[in-house]
Amino acid sequence: MITIYGKLSCPFTELALEHYRNRGQAVIYVDLDREPDRLPELLAYSGGERLVPVIVRGDEVDLGFEGYCGV
Repeated sequence: MITIYGKLSCPFTELALEHYRNRGQAVIYVDLDREPDRLPELLAYSGGERLVPVIVRGDEVDLGFEGYCGV
């Protein structure tokens, strides 16, 4: 299971979602525009960095996907 924290206004979030979905990966998408109360989760995973996408795969956390956008 992969969780992606992002904003649809960020092209790198769109790329990440497309990448994992095209590979048949189960993706939970957290849209911070619609769920701003989940920002603390993103900040915990990102070490306080205010950027998207943040991609969580088990114990692995990736900041950005071919780039990133500010939150």
